[in-house]
Amino acid sequence: MTAPEFSHVVTLAEVGPGKAVALDADAAARAAIARRLGLVELDGFALTAEVRAVAGGIGVRGDVRARLVQSCAATDLPVPATIAEPFDLKFLRDMPPGDIEDMEVELGAADIDVLPLEHDRVDLGEVAVQTLSLALDPFPRHPDADRILAEKGVLSEEQAGPFAALAALKGKPKA
Repeated sequence: MTAPEFSHVVTLAEVGPGKAVALDADAAARAAIARRLGLVELDGFALTAEVRAVAGGIGVRGDVRARLVQSCAATDLPVPATIAEPFDLKFLRDMPPGDIEDMEVELGAADIDVLPLEHDRVDLGEVAVQTLSLALDPFPRHPDADRILAEKGVLSEEQAGPFAALAALKGKPKA
């Protein structure tokens, strides 16, 4: 197992009724996170959170802020982005036994952000990295992508779709 890029572990014993945590990733951690998430750059990455004991585990509420650059999905050009993503998670000891992947569980809105608490500890750095990964645009697009693709002869969806072929037939004389 590889060491986490941005680790900050809190334990149930040290949390108590509430503890404020603010973390800023240094350049080495940002570079490692950028590699892991497939980013061109990660210029800033910070977490602010309130960590508290909750019945059966640890509650973590806060936000992740990042300044980053992704590659355009169509042209590979750089696409800068700023992310500010809130989160509210509960890590609980008494999760259902067995393989969670094989279970069919119906979740209510309050259950969506509940995770298993392992060894009475939570790695807030990993919480931040995973929150960032979920907040990233899965298909970032450079503002000039359509123009660049058109110049290279790539058809747009409207030009290549089935209705484009029908539109081309419209107005042609019948044979």
